[in-house]
Amino acid sequence: MVKFDDSNALSIKAYAKQLIGNTFMDVINLAEIEEVTRNEIITKVNNPRHKGGMGHLIEKYYFEYEINNNQEPDFPKAGLELKVTPYEMGKKGGYSAGERLVITMINYSMPVEEEFFKSHVYKKSHLTLLIHYLRNRSLAKMNYPINYVTLFTPPEEDLLIIQQDYQKIIAKIKAGRAHELSEGDTMYLGACTKGSTAAKSLVVQEQYAPYIKAPKRAFCFKQSYMTRILNKYVIEKAINYEKIVNNAKQLEHQTFEELIKNSINKHIGKSSQQLSKEFQVDFISKNLHSALAYRMLGVKSNKAEEFIKANIEVKAIRIEESGTMKESISFPAFNFMEFVAEEWEESAFYNTISSKRYLFVVYKHNGTDYILMGCQLWNMPYEDIEIARKGWEKIQETVGNGVIFTKKFQKDGKEFVIENNLPDKEDNPIMHIRPHAAKRYYYLNNGEIIGNNPKNGDLLPDGQIMTKQCFWLNNNYIIEILLDAFK
Repeated sequence: MVKFDDSNALSIKAYAKQLIGNTFMDVINLAEIEEVTRNEIITKVNNPRHKGGMGHLIEKYYFEYEINNNQEPDFPKAGLELKVTPYEMGKKGGYSAGERLVITMINYSMPVEEEFFKSHVYKKSHLTLLIHYLRNRSLAKMNYPINYVTLFTPPEEDLLIIQQDYQKIIAKIKAGRAHELSEGDTMYLGACTKGSTAAKSLVVQEQYAPYIKAPKRAFCFKQSYMTRILNKYVIEKAINYEKIVNNAKQLEHQTFEELIKNSINKHIGKSSQQLSKEFQVDFISKNLHSALAYRMLGVKSNKAEEFIKANIEVKAIRIEESGTMKESISFPAFNFMEFVAEEWEESAFYNTISSKRYLFVVYKHNGTDYILMGCQLWNMPYEDIEIARKGWEKIQETVGNGVIFTKKFQKDGKEFVIENNLPDKEDNPIMHIRPHAAKRYYYLNNGEIIGNNPKNGDLLPDGQIMTKQCFWLNNNYIIEILLDAFK
């Protein structure tokens, strides 16, 4: 029986929409599979360490085609790629993509495809059938519900930036620098690592000197981009943000990055007070310097569509005359129990530092005001990510083995601080952890409670509780980057 026309994207979509409201268990139950095979599939998919099982299940047992590694779209006659991908609901509401969307592997044994619109990346991403399922970690994976089926093509303004991203990625590969690639290098199209660990997935860059080994990578749409696509085109509940690029012609003769730099750097030398008057921003505004950055980019609010999609955070940096900086860069508080169970390349911290970009807008103190020095779009380079990894692993090891707390009394003998054996800022040149909560809370293994509000604490694997922690980028690491860029 013909279930759909494999040369017609709308026919394939109509057949896929019959999945809505079903779970993956329902799909298996409807398929004609022997009991032993069925049980093997269920066990395999429900295994939390098994990856890719959801998409394979839909491909093989619903669309009934054999899984393959072809670089052509899954439905070549229709030019249509199938992607089964998770989304999640936030604790405070809202929806986010559960992961980046992998498009196709980067092949280091073949020359790069110079023209984006003739590349396999374009063929496998210009028309995609997105099947979204809700990832609810309280359920077995086979019981996740399938809720949305959408045909998606990147809009014209996104495609221009995706094309620029592609050229940036292949330029590094052609220069024999694939080992330096990082997902944060680009806006929407990224180069994500593929493999259990970077060390195990190293392969030789066969085509381009100096033929250094590089981690296996794949072209992908970044998670931040997929979150925006989810909300705007799938669930259709997206907030509309102002755009920096309002006309595709703005990118005909410059990249998006050049547009950003040109828009801000033309104001170099102006003081905060001058800029606040020019752009009518209250000089005593709490986020004055970040707000000024958006106004220089032509955005009247403090949100920009492109920055939301690309996971770019505007960070105003004020450098004192002494060469120090006040601002620190922190990440959200993490949960100790989740942290110790993470693998590096699946961790929240890695996902952030590998894909996030910062727009540093730098001001330097000069007498009674701060003067704009310029801006820099920055993401953590791969070699620094590997250094941060060592710090992350050391912290994870210490937490897993049990944090040791020591009371250290002040000279008066009454006031005290709680010290611990966690690595500190001096132990890693890139990152460290320190308290996220303003007030402390501890429950020690001797039963002693320190602090008044348990909400300020977090449970450790050994049953103790300590003040909530978050990761921080060392301010001396950031200042070195900025002083080097603005010599």
